[in-house]
Amino acid sequence: MLKKLKKFLLWFLGILILLLLGLNLFTNPIPEHPFYRQFDRYPLVIAHAGSELYPTDTLYALERYADMNVDILEMDIHMTQDGVIVLLHDHTVDRTTNGTGDIREMTFSQAQALDAGYNWTDDGETFPFRGQGITIPALEQIFQTFPGYPMIIEIKQSEPSLAKPFCDLIKEYGMEQKLIVPSFRSKAMGDFRQICPGVATAASEDEVRDFVIRNFLFLSTTANLNYVALQVPESRDGIPIVTRWLLWAAQRRNLQVHIWTINQPEEMLRFIDMGVDGIMTDRTDLLMDLLGR
Repeated sequence: MLKKLKKFLLWFLGILILLLLGLNLFTNPIPEHPFYRQFDRYPLVIAHAGSELYPTDTLYALERYADMNVDILEMDIHMTQDGVIVLLHDHTVDRTTNGTGDIREMTFSQAQALDAGYNWTDDGETFPFRGQGITIPALEQIFQTFPGYPMIIEIKQSEPSLAKPFCDLIKEYGMEQKLIVPSFRSKAMGDFRQICPGVATAASEDEVRDFVIRNFLFLSTTANLNYVALQVPESRDGIPIVTRWLLWAAQRRNLQVHIWTINQPEEMLRFIDMGVDGIMTDRTDLLMDLLGR
């Protein structure tokens, strides 16, 4: 009886292995999105909206990154009480400005009155950007300043939904093929995809988790892809995410993998060697130097 059970298990295991091999041999890659046709060099240098060099999510910072000729400008968006989409990482202005309160409860003019460089410091003692006229910018101002520049614009709020005004702004400035829209929030991502189909999106947190789990189980080819990129950290809660196996699986589906947020040169070199498609960094200066650009 035991011998028959072992034989059955071996047959079952063999069939399972063949099935998994078949699924991985016959992949179903997504079509290349026009967004990626802008680039002819990799990895992509993505100027993360962090604060190591300049005040976070400001026009001043984006101008400096554009002067470096980075590949992609990255930023975060919320919406004011009167419906203006602005660049801001947190839903409150407390961390980055001289004000307090929820941006969703402020008018744009109230937000503009704040000093967006107030809390930036490189040593904890000096604040060189205070009083320099750096304000919270409207997304429309960014589109006007950098027409056609490749961007990653992360939706940071779900309620109230900013999908419709955001989509309208994208279309008004002809940016449909010039940006990728990510969001950790599944609802925000779903709202945007429904209202603005055709604009490239990155995987939501739930979709990243789904792809990673399927990849561990050798089932990445079965993932339903509504996105063109995985924008992920190296690991989460001790679980590795960016591995050579993940890169292989993603690239077979024609997905790009953008890793965040890598600021140390030795780490940059490691992921360049690994073959990631893009590196999000607060230290664009270091990454550009490493790449000889």
